[in-house]
Amino acid sequence: MTDEFIDIITKNQKPTGNTALKSVIHSKGYYHNTAHIWFYTTEGGILLAQRAASKTIRPLLWDVSVAGHVDAGETIEQAAIRETQEEIGLTIFETDLHKIGVFPCFQTYENGLIDNEFHHTFIVELKVSLKHLKPQLGEVEALKLITVSDFEKLLQFTENNNHFVASNKTYYQIVLENILQQL
Repeated sequence: MTDEFIDIITKNQKPTGNTALKSVIHSKGYYHNTAHIWFYTTEGGILLAQRAASKTIRPLLWDVSVAGHVDAGETIEQAAIRETQEEIGLTIFETDLHKIGVFPCFQTYENGLIDNEFHHTFIVELKVSLKHLKPQLGEVEALKLITVSDFEKLLQFTENNNHFVASNKTYYQIVLENILQQL
């Protein structure tokens, strides 16, 4: 986990004017922003990223196409663009981003990590083939495109199939509804 500086916000998503290292943010449970980018194809595919085996939280589970923390002084959109370039080697622009909402995610893990995050979530049309994407070592184990139908089936049994992060089921359903509206 890279230990960059992150802006601290309030539970009401207001800036505090303070920053802290990501490790401190997660050990103290400070509220902060993340950018989530879900890629879809016009043919009804959804891009999933498999969390790297080295991740401390939920290794090898399939999740959002691209996600990352918003660095101190960075806008949400800048973070989305930067994270997309870093995690899958794809250049996107602010005009590509279609924001579907902000989703609070407050979780505490057995290892002591406290996630008090607001996921600023975007959907973006994927206009290149999977072979043009380059997963970031240490962040992304693999990438795959699945059909909307397969996404729905996997989501239906997410509590038992060890595919998705089960606690995110409602969030995934909202993302899917928004992608379906674009198709």
